[in-house]
Amino acid sequence: MNLILLGPPGAGKGTQARWLVEKLAAPQISTGDMLRAARKAGSELGRKADEFMSAGKLVPDEVVVGLVAERLGEADCTKGFLLDGFPRTIPQAEALAVELGRRERKIEAVVAIEVPDESIVRRLSGRRTCGGCGRIWQLEFDPPPSPTACACGGKLVQRDDDREGTIRNRLRVYHEQTSPLIAFYDKQGVLRRVAGQGTPDEVRGRVFAAVGVK
Repeated sequence: MNLILLGPPGAGKGTQARWLVEKLAAPQISTGDMLRAARKAGSELGRKADEFMSAGKLVPDEVVVGLVAERLGEADCTKGFLLDGFPRTIPQAEALAVELGRRERKIEAVVAIEVPDESIVRRLSGRRTCGGCGRIWQLEFDPPPSPTACACGGKLVQRDDDREGTIRNRLRVYHEQTSPLIAFYDKQGVLRRVAGQGTPDEVRGRVFAAVGVK
């Protein structure tokens, strides 16, 4: 099965992706991982990506699409794949459709995990990270022994990414980029909306049901 996973930061996409790839025995394809691997390998596309990344610029669509196309041509993708973090824009989605069409393949389902913005802000802004062992706590749902100290005794800190202003900005960018994609895939009849509130196991049940697996 060829899948795309969409969802705002903090929606639990990482957890659901792990369960999906285990259940489907298909690779999870992350553009971030691919870019890092291509730079390390020194491939032609990797060198092009490195030029932009080293300059602090966004990697152009044609380079990212080229990397995705290369990755989809590898043997472990023959029985399916899960795309995470791609596509981000309509041009990327259209280019992906062209690349898959060349292989006589298509996207079979796009799972959009939906969580209200205020729930995301509450969830992420309550995270605290231990400066010692690195464990992440959540003050409301998975509280540490002390609001300022980890079980190991290390000091708990709030990462910049978990501050409310940063979270709201990330959500704004996500909605700007993703709303057109949701409409794009909805018109194709492959969009599956899944409520992302509840326990991870509850969400997993909805995700599995959305793609027709048990």
